[in-house]
Amino acid sequence: MAKKKNKQLTPTQQQYQRLANAHEPKRPVAVNCLRAFLVGGLICLIGECIRQAFIHFAGMSEKEAANPTVAILVIVSVLLTSFGVYDKIAQWAGAGTAVPVTGFANSMASTAIEHRPEGLVLGVGAGMFQLAGSVIVFGTVAAFIIGLIYAVFVPGYAGGGH
Repeated sequence: MAKKKNKQLTPTQQQYQRLANAHEPKRPVAVNCLRAFLVGGLICLIGECIRQAFIHFAGMSEKEAANPTVAILVIVSVLLTSFGVYDKIAQWAGAGTAVPVTGFANSMASTAIEHRPEGLVLGVGAGMFQLAGSVIVFGTVAAFIIGLIYAVFVPGYAGGGH
């Protein structure tokens, strides 16, 4: 595909492309994968430690401990984003910081901070919901499809007797 794309370029553009490719730094893929794995795993481990603390020290059930655990992870992620720490971690760890809860909280907080000068409603509100809109739509559509699959293939589910 790259060769086909180069044929659409002028000879000068092709020469520049070869020069740029020759000077492009090599990406340490294995190191980047290891960093992402370690940081993503560490975020999940911290979440599990928080959940276990709620279970053992607050006397919550496993199900009850889930919501406050998520809330703490979101709050910590937003605070780290506000102080510029989350971005530094993300720069080092790459995709490892995209763990769903903390990564989404970081995205929302970053968008809110970025659009703050435009005002609370049209800046912060609109900016955050531009980002959240696609996530909400995906979640809704996915839940609908999974619900249909359950209704068709899981005996007794369509009756709603769970």
